[in-house]
Amino acid sequence: MGAEPNHAEQPLAAANLRAALVLLDRLIEGGLAALVVCPGSRSAPLAQAAALLEARGLRLLTALDERSAGFWALGYSRASGRLGGVVTTSGTAVANLLPAAVEADMGGVPLLLLSADRPARLKGCGANQTVNQEHFLKGAVRWLGEGDPDGLARMADQHLQQLAQRAIDAAAGTDGGPAGPVHLNLPFDEPLHSDAQQWQALQQQWSPLRPGPAPSAGTTAAIEPSGPTDLDPDRPGVVVAGPWRGRPQQWSAHQRALRQWLGRSGWPLLADGLSGLRGQADLQAIGGYDLVLAQPPRQLQTGQVLRLGPLPASRRLQDWLVACGGRQVLVSEGEPRRLDPLGTAAAQVPHGLAAWCGAQPQVLWQGQPSATSLALRQVWQQADQGVQQLLDQQLLAPAAANEPALARQLSRLLPAGLPLVLANSSPVRDWESFADPNGPARPVLGFRGASGIDGTLSLACGVAEALGQAVLLTGDLALLHDSNGWLWRPQLRGRLAVVLINNGGGGIFEQLPIRHPAGAGMDFERLFAMPQPVDGALLCAAHGVPHRHLEQPEALQASLEWLLQQPLAVLEISTDRSADAERRRRLRTMAAAQLGERWV
Repeated sequence: MGAEPNHAEQPLAAANLRAALVLLDRLIEGGLAALVVCPGSRSAPLAQAAALLEARGLRLLTALDERSAGFWALGYSRASGRLGGVVTTSGTAVANLLPAAVEADMGGVPLLLLSADRPARLKGCGANQTVNQEHFLKGAVRWLGEGDPDGLARMADQHLQQLAQRAIDAAAGTDGGPAGPVHLNLPFDEPLHSDAQQWQALQQQWSPLRPGPAPSAGTTAAIEPSGPTDLDPDRPGVVVAGPWRGRPQQWSAHQRALRQWLGRSGWPLLADGLSGLRGQADLQAIGGYDLVLAQPPRQLQTGQVLRLGPLPASRRLQDWLVACGGRQVLVSEGEPRRLDPLGTAAAQVPHGLAAWCGAQPQVLWQGQPSATSLALRQVWQQADQGVQQLLDQQLLAPAAANEPALARQLSRLLPAGLPLVLANSSPVRDWESFADPNGPARPVLGFRGASGIDGTLSLACGVAEALGQAVLLTGDLALLHDSNGWLWRPQLRGRLAVVLINNGGGGIFEQLPIRHPAGAGMDFERLFAMPQPVDGALLCAAHGVPHRHLEQPEALQASLEWLLQQPLAVLEISTDRSADAERRRRLRTMAAAQLGERWV
């Protein structure tokens, strides 16, 4: 770069832009791969710097809605394992980042949030668009980094680079904490906007000198192997795999370690729909545990459990884990914070399954599964096979447009390897209980950190951008809540197929005992279901998004073929939420009766 210029001799607008360039350049070098710029004047130096640095490999997008931008970056970071970020102007724009910051915090997803601000002298004196924005995200971020209160242009290059590096380390978790969101609040003094001559001079100075961003959001911190724990693979036990929260780069090692433990212990694998482990024939994952445990027989009890990651959503499985007691060890992927709301785990190992297996004594791997362990696995597999046969009988013949049946059909019809994003509320629960665990293997993503429905479409767009293609399975309220997500269409490089389940409101509440009989005085529809009179086809048309409505259930496969050929499109399927709630209850009752007869 040559000798550092004297900042005092530069016009302030050019100095602002140069400071933004130094900061962003270091962020890109440290792993920032994609950046969404939202509109604003105070953030102009950051926007201009991002445009100048785009040639270095930075994926640059723009968004009108800061909340949508935050969720897009979150989806991108989660799916790619590379760092995504957002630039906003000052004021309420920053507050719109909070929902995405909360989900990134709870889900342990790296995320970089950069907000422009007024200098300190304009704080607390009634200056326009000046608020205490540095406090807005504090409760959800790993670290709040702040520029010089008199303006970023006053900072030396070394200090700007240090600010950027600390943000990278905090987001990636290489500073000793869990990965997550980071907020950089960056004051800029006026004048803010560089003229054409200043722009061209800096453009020549900052022409590409290095390759683009690193392949991941920061380097992986050195991890001390965790000591062995006293799970005994020679005695019966169960592996419970919850939603996968590790980085994509860790996935292969995680699978190898799991196969090593299963091969040695012979334990059954109860795999959540978000674990990514269903559909792999050699794992023989059990997916029907929610129905199997409606009335759990004593033959399934065990004194040892290896739990992987957060708990699955199934309340029946959670109750069963409490009843089991015994020795339970929880292994998380780089998450040192407590993940045991049941209070049953004797130990939590934060460094991942591969490190945990690697720390076991070599003599442990020399044995073979015991006969009692294999017998327990066979009992679980037989129970699951009975449940899967029941679901096939009840949900696949004839074809039907109800929510449990859709989960079952989609788990078989969607192509192997095609990433699937599950919206919260009913879709993720139906996939856990009713999807076929022996269907084609695929990455399945859910954002269950805070389990909100906000940002659903934008998250899926970020996933599609990162992975090249994706399918989103969502309800009508979740999709409507993020209707600004359709604005990504002109910029989206990946394909996104949206399967919309329209049950006319919040179907999840139909599964709770809060609907009163007619005339009882409480308006369930108004207070809980909240149906919205929005025509999904017209909303799609307004954004130039192709839309089809499934008229005949038997046409689902042909409709999916159409959907998957589009860059961005919607297949809408109408269901009856009240009837589906009763159908779920009936299926669980039937499963319990069937298993009860088996174990008599």
